[in-house]
Amino acid sequence: MTATIIDGKALAQTIKEELHERIAHLNSKGITPALTVILVGDDPASAVYVRNKHNTFTQLGLKSDVLHLPADITQEALLNKIKELNQDPLLHGILVQLPLPSHIDSHTVIDTIAPEKDVDGFHISNAGALMIGHPRFIPCTPYGVMKMLATQQVPLRGAEAVVVGASNIVGKPMALLLQKEGATVTICNSKTKDLAAHTKRADILVVATGRPEMVTGDMIKPGAVVIDVGINRGEDGKLKGDVEFSSAVKVAGAITPVPGGVGPMTITMLLVNTIEAAERQL
Repeated sequence: MTATIIDGKALAQTIKEELHERIAHLNSKGITPALTVILVGDDPASAVYVRNKHNTFTQLGLKSDVLHLPADITQEALLNKIKELNQDPLLHGILVQLPLPSHIDSHTVIDTIAPEKDVDGFHISNAGALMIGHPRFIPCTPYGVMKMLATQQVPLRGAEAVVVGASNIVGKPMALLLQKEGATVTICNSKTKDLAAHTKRADILVVATGRPEMVTGDMIKPGAVVIDVGINRGEDGKLKGDVEFSSAVKVAGAITPVPGGVGPMTITMLLVNTIEAAERQL
């Protein structure tokens, strides 16, 4: 048995093509969806992510600015810059690239972003809206995963879903979205005893831990849908996921590759959220 490969790059391209009509409508009203990404410091991985986001936006004719701030900026100065951007009527989305330097509290920073411009979906009011089942902005990675599952026509109602990783960025919102669609959800974290006992019963397995190849084929239920959110660079310079692809692909029914799986979908759903923000303003 060899799993079906869920091509996130191809799906992302399809979604981007479908956005042209919405962008054209906004343009006809004199509106160009605009995003500002704040990058603090010189983390190489963050710089790559920001560049990819910027390029994707400009290719579609959207406005994208990168505000690069020094690593030693004070928290107060950063908050004041965000408050300034909140007041710009021509700006629809604000994104602070994580992680931030250790002297800055990321929760305070995120909650300073105006909720209507929080296209990452991390503001406490947007997180709360998701929790009660009425999301306004859905965090981009879980949003992209749900699109992938829908495209594959994966039955969610009544399915056993296991999410490995309990972050506010992926794990928790992912679990809420799956639960909203009727799945029975288990969230595993670093303290979980006998992780394999949980993963082996998952019809849908989402892995987002940041630990390369920690889930192997013998931990997967035959025929399961496996979503690998991890992006890790190995000693050989190659990108690897949180799932050992070579063994998992022989067991799973469908699986996302790394690269070319969840990554392209994350940036595409950021596009969707920014366009949504502009439409709401209109």
